[in-house]
Amino acid sequence: MGRSRLTPEREAELFDAVLDLLREVGYDALTMDAVAARTHSSKATLYRQWQGKPQLVARALRHCKPVSTADVDTGSLRGDFAELVRRADDEGQMEKDAALMRGLGMAIHTNPDLHQALREVLLDPEVSGLNAMLRRGIDRGEIAADCPALQYIPHLLVGAYVARQLIEDRCADAAFLSDYLDAVVFPALGV
Repeated sequence: MGRSRLTPEREAELFDAVLDLLREVGYDALTMDAVAARTHSSKATLYRQWQGKPQLVARALRHCKPVSTADVDTGSLRGDFAELVRRADDEGQMEKDAALMRGLGMAIHTNPDLHQALREVLLDPEVSGLNAMLRRGIDRGEIAADCPALQYIPHLLVGAYVARQLIEDRCADAAFLSDYLDAVVFPALGV
């Protein structure tokens, strides 16, 4: 049976419950039983739709992600990054996402299935979208095709989220990310 058996509304309800449970108990303590109880569904339904907890968590995170790099094309690299920051800061979503990702950051080190699911469902599509955005910048002449920083842009962006919390004990917000882009990412790209 495929995922199509659930209505989009029911699927969204399940995903919201999964994220709520993740925030409450963390990944390791999250169980399919708890999700089933919270959502008044059966474990069999959950396993039929998603093969297990790693896939369910990854799909919930993907569903609730406010913006995808693949959806942004403003016609300029600076405009694309500004739009990503604007969309990502919807109703404090960055702070909520940061808390979830911090909790999952530890879990991926001990759970290779979660790591693989997050890579397939979240990371790879975003890196692909970012690379497409950067290729458009190259095609428009905004970035040199041989810019050595190109391969490190995903690292720089992830680093901004992680480092701000570690160094300042504050989540990355729109103002921080905008300043970071201007001070670090754009100069690295020669923009």
